Amino acid sequence: MNVTVYLSAQSPADPAYSRAVRSFGAFLGREGHTLIYGGSKSGLMGLIADSVLEAGGRVIGVEPRFFVEAEFQHEGIHELIVTETMSERKEKLMELGDIFVAFPGSTGTLEEAADAISRTKMGLGKQKMILMNINGFFSPLWELLRSMVREGFIKEKELAGVYLASSLDEAENIIRHENGALS
Repeated sequence: MNVTVYLSAQSPADPAYSRAVRSFGAFLGREGHTLIYGGSKSGLMGLIADSVLEAGGRVIGVEPRFFVEAEFQHEGIHELIVTETMSERKEKLMELGDIFVAFPGSTGTLEEAADAISRTKMGLGKQKMILMNINGFFSPLWELLRSMVREGFIKEKELAGVYLASSLDEAENIIRHENGALS
C-alpha cells in the first residue's frame, strides 16, 4: 500500500515527535508499505524516510523543483518525483496515496492535512485520513471538525474516513484494516 505521510522538514524540540515518526517509519518498512512523502532529507521528513529505508521499505519523494535546486532532497530514496509547483506536489502526493497520515507540523502540513480531510469528506477516492495526535497536537483541529458536525456544516457520515489516532497502534490498526480491504 502507498501511504502518503505529511510532516515537517523541521526537527521539533520535543523528542516524542521524532520517536513517533521513527516508529511509524519502521512499521511501514516492516509491513512492506511504500512511503510517499515530501522528499526532504531534513527534519521529521528525513527521519521517516531513513526509518522506512532501514526497515527495508520503499520510499518515493515528491518535491518541487525550487526545493531540489536548494538541495533539500533526500538522496537515498528509491524515487524522487520533481514537480514545478507546490500545488503540483500536493496533487501528486494525493494521487499516489492509498491512505493519508498527518503528523504534527507547520502551516504546510496543516494545509495538506486539511485538503486530504476535504477530499475524504467529499468521497473523492477511497482514501482515509489519519491525524497522528502526538502530544494532543491535533485535538483542537478534531474539536473544530466535531463542531462543524454539531453546527450542521458537515454530516457525521462525511467524516467516517477521518481518524484521530492517539497512538501508533491505533494508526497501524487502521492501516492494516485498510490494507485488508484493498486486497
